Amino acid sequence: MRNVDENNLWRLETPGADGWAKSVWPDSDNKYTMISCDSHAVEPVDLLAKRVDSRFHDRLPRVQVDEDGSKWHIVEGMEPARWIMDNEDLSGEDRERNAVGSDPEERLRHQQRDGVDGEIIFPNKFSVIFATCDPEFAFAQARAYNDWAWETYGPHVHRLSPMALIPTMDIDLAIEEIERIRRLGFRGVTIPVRPIYGSTSALEAHYHRPEYDRLWACLEDSGLPVTAHVGTGKDPRTTRGRGGAVTNYVAHALAPSVEFMSLLCSSGVLERFPGLRVVSVESGVGWFPWCGQAMDEAYRKHHMWSFPKLKHLPSDYLKTQCFATFMEDPVGLSLAEEFGYSESMLWSNDYPHQEGSWPHSAQAIERQMNRLSEATRAKILGETAKALFGFDV
Repeated sequence: MRNVDENNLWRLETPGADGWAKSVWPDSDNKYTMISCDSHAVEPVDLLAKRVDSRFHDRLPRVQVDEDGSKWHIVEGMEPARWIMDNEDLSGEDRERNAVGSDPEERLRHQQRDGVDGEIIFPNKFSVIFATCDPEFAFAQARAYNDWAWETYGPHVHRLSPMALIPTMDIDLAIEEIERIRRLGFRGVTIPVRPIYGSTSALEAHYHRPEYDRLWACLEDSGLPVTAHVGTGKDPRTTRGRGGAVTNYVAHALAPSVEFMSLLCSSGVLERFPGLRVVSVESGVGWFPWCGQAMDEAYRKHHMWSFPKLKHLPSDYLKTQCFATFMEDPVGLSLAEEFGYSESMLWSNDYPHQEGSWPHSAQAIERQMNRLSEATRAKILGETAKALFGFDV
């Protein structure tokens, strides 16, 4: 990338990698296996309009211009959000990053240039389909996205592995779609962190309730990893005005993901379905050791209220069946070996998002992985993901 402007010069900073057995630089003959466990598709704007039944067209996600000329992102189930900027409002490296990723052949070249051997691909625009409360509408959109994703990335699945979108408010439809995408060849699914978008009511459906055991049984039987991306359970754009961009990213996007993982660990879901493997995506990893300790503390100290009684501590299920992805999280990485989470943390470059590290992933990795042992570094960069998602690279 040629236009490394002043705002992005920090991305080039690196302390080097003295003593590392391998390299993270793409031109090295002795490079680590590197798999980005969180990257994003760049979908055609007319993807849904071309593939979804016409009776749904007036409800599809869209950009609407008001009488003042302001653009608004309209999504069923979400509050209208002002369209803040277009690509022409960006400059330098930020503009270049915002304009790439739509062509799979280009993706392969870009990821090779960043040292990435394989990537897990999530929607960019269309994870918002989880927001609607209408199952028929949600699954019409999900099937359209999944078909497009497989047509686009399936020929390159050994390096570009898309996750199939599975809404979960209707369990029968979810199971039907899981079985369909499995036949297509998908190697994983992505579900919302809450089955009912925005819900915090104890009376609403949630993943620990008995009726969801059919879904977990289907997923366990499929052998597909289950991923859940931040921002899919509620609208994270909660704080407006000063500090909103940071607070929403740090707090409001993450909280439902913590709820999702702790619920699966403490409710007995993971105990009943030991074959499940669950990944929290773009949530960072620093909270994993804290969450494990906090769950165990609550389970022990609140023994008079805690149920069900588990065969192991909640943190044991977090360590053995759960994973989380990060881009840059040196604090979380510093806790990995001490607290037993070396095999739970998955690296990503979040291509092509601004918060990612592409195309300067080598520098980003060297900034944060110096304290890790050689074995742990290799696991986090790619070896764990290689086994989890079935890559042959």
